[in-house]
Amino acid sequence: MPVFKLVAECPETKARAGILSTPHGDIETPVFMPVGTLASVKAMAPNELEELGAEIILSNTYHLFLRPGPEVISKAGGVHQFMNWKHPVLTDSGGFQVFSLSDLNSVSDMGVECRSHIDGSPLFMSPEWAIEFQETLGSDIAMCFDQCVKYPCSWSEAEESVRRTTLWAERCLERHKREDQLLFGIIQGSTYEDLRLRSAQELLSMNFPGYAIGGLSVGESHEEMYRILDVLKDILPVQKPRYLMGVGHPSNLAEGVARGVDMFDCVLPTRNGRTGTLFTSEGRLNIKNSQYRLDFSPIDEKCNCYACRNFTRAYIHHLYRSKEILAARLCSWHNLHYLVNLMKQARKAIISGDYPAFLSSFHASFNERKSF
Repeated sequence: MPVFKLVAECPETKARAGILSTPHGDIETPVFMPVGTLASVKAMAPNELEELGAEIILSNTYHLFLRPGPEVISKAGGVHQFMNWKHPVLTDSGGFQVFSLSDLNSVSDMGVECRSHIDGSPLFMSPEWAIEFQETLGSDIAMCFDQCVKYPCSWSEAEESVRRTTLWAERCLERHKREDQLLFGIIQGSTYEDLRLRSAQELLSMNFPGYAIGGLSVGESHEEMYRILDVLKDILPVQKPRYLMGVGHPSNLAEGVARGVDMFDCVLPTRNGRTGTLFTSEGRLNIKNSQYRLDFSPIDEKCNCYACRNFTRAYIHHLYRSKEILAARLCSWHNLHYLVNLMKQARKAIISGDYPAFLSSFHASFNERKSF
């Protein structure tokens, strides 16, 4: 039985609406997936994520391996039971930590010798390690162990990353045994079109049930990101889900959907929420600005999230000035709702045949350079 069903496709763009089936439920795509690095989406309870419409969340293999560790997760019965989340979970492989914690590690074809960012204790990460622990976690979707390179990087550095990512993908596929868990391959190649195509072709030959595009949103411009997505959109299998990793800017989501991407994730909505930066239908709003002290309108007149239905800009501004925890919670709630709902609206537009008009309307109202 196919795990992904294509429901509709825009005839003018590559935008797709689909259904991704997992053991913990179906996911309607395109979808934004909140990030719960340590089995918790920061500032949000599981029932609140359900209320705002989240269908799937992420957790992090590297961080959960260090804390609480395999023994605790195993005895809890897996990551779903541990955090009381009844819906799908995707776990990344720890490959991004090879990139983000590069000062603490040494990479070879065998794997990654590194030290814990918590206490400096040694850890060896490998494709086999990543698969074994993700199977212990029991996530619905597991990711291959890959090597992401910095931006900018030389062609030779990117080529080495592609070669190693393919090698590691083969080992992940060989080790992966859990039949109730999907394993996605990850395409690398930085901003080099030939390497992206090569990485994709090598992974396509392994017939993964889904494919992720890694190594973007690491410093390159939006235009460079879109160029790489344009290169890949026509060669990835139509009947398999496509996941753009670590991307959460509203414009990137809307344009990514137009290029055939089905799944997105990012820490941006909760990170911005903790600093008082909010996504609105017009652009970014910094609720800490003094102009909101006497503003008794909602965060966004066009939003129906819990924060916008119940509280004013003035109140949330007060919470930040008073250093109340509720400020970060309400702003994280709003930002997550904004991105989750953006993808739900995109899906409706694709199914109704109106995605080009939806995209045009989005860009006309959302000014990514506007901050107020």
